[in-house]
Amino acid sequence: PKVFFANERTFLSWLNFAIVLGSLALGLLNFGDRTGRIAGAVFTVISMMVMVYALMLFQWRAERIRRREAGPYDDRVGPTVLVVVLIAAVVLNFYLKINSSF
Repeated sequence: PKVFFANERTFLSWLNFAIVLGSLALGLLNFGDRTGRIAGAVFTVISMMVMVYALMLFQWRAERIRRREAGPYDDRVGPTVLVVVLIAAVVLNFYLKINSSF
């Protein structure tokens, strides 16, 4: 049972991050200018992708735990991809903001 709960805690942690990112996106969509709305849409898509990814990872781990498969359950690719995508979104936001001022 301990491993099942650890998997669930990890899933809830990913969802917590996705909700915070989605809240930021919602604020940008509602109160931002044109650039803010574009960035809000990008962050909304990223937030939804994080939610789907978290669910898929949770299901994959739960199935492996149920089958009592040995091996690492860690994820080395997901967090790296998330950081790269978030940095790209922030760079896009800065680029659009700088170009809109000229």
